[in-house]
Amino acid sequence: MSTPARRSAPARHAGPGPWGEWALLLLSAASGAADAFVFICVGQVFAGVMTGNLVLLGASAAGAGEQGVALRVITALVAYAVGVGCGAWMSERLRWSLPVMLLLEVVLLTAAAVLWALGLITSDEDRLGLLVLIAVAMGVQGRIRATPTNYFTGTLTALVGRAALRSWERGDRWVAGRLIAVVAGAAVTALTVRLWPDAAALVAAAPAAGALLIETLRRRASAG
Repeated sequence: MSTPARRSAPARHAGPGPWGEWALLLLSAASGAADAFVFICVGQVFAGVMTGNLVLLGASAAGAGEQGVALRVITALVAYAVGVGCGAWMSERLRWSLPVMLLLEVVLLTAAAVLWALGLITSDEDRLGLLVLIAVAMGVQGRIRATPTNYFTGTLTALVGRAALRSWERGDRWVAGRLIAVVAGAAVTALTVRLWPDAAALVAAAPAAGALLIETLRRRASAG
């Protein structure tokens, strides 16, 4: 009896292709921008780097760090977890397409940018609400793609390890590009805070919208 043919690997394990790689670069830039904005403007915490937040929580528990940072860290952790849960439910249970889930992220980041630009964030409670919007968006982003775009310790470790062994893999230039994109997103946000503070939150929404556009066009092209 012949053995049944193996099922093809899920599409999410396939290489994203050049345009998909550009989308990952843009999402990485959005991540760097979001974390920089939250750290600078909301209050010494991160929207997407949960390892850093856990360290801050431990320091706060020992009496170190800025007053009130523990509440902001816990808020970020819970909001990020909600985003991850929503992303998992949408992708695995509801089978929503990647563009639809990216649209949710863009809506959340844009809402945060509008609230900030209009000067509606005037109290500590408002800042916590802003943090929730951005951390949920980062949680969704962290879950919907197998390739990490908002946590990079493992990525950096693997890349440097391969460089040390001179065993570069195909596509490593894109991996390095994502690391550069994070730094660039954070740098642009910091510069915007100095020069045009009302637009600082928009820096994260813009590249996320670019990634949404790319993934929408890719889906239409593959459907056609």
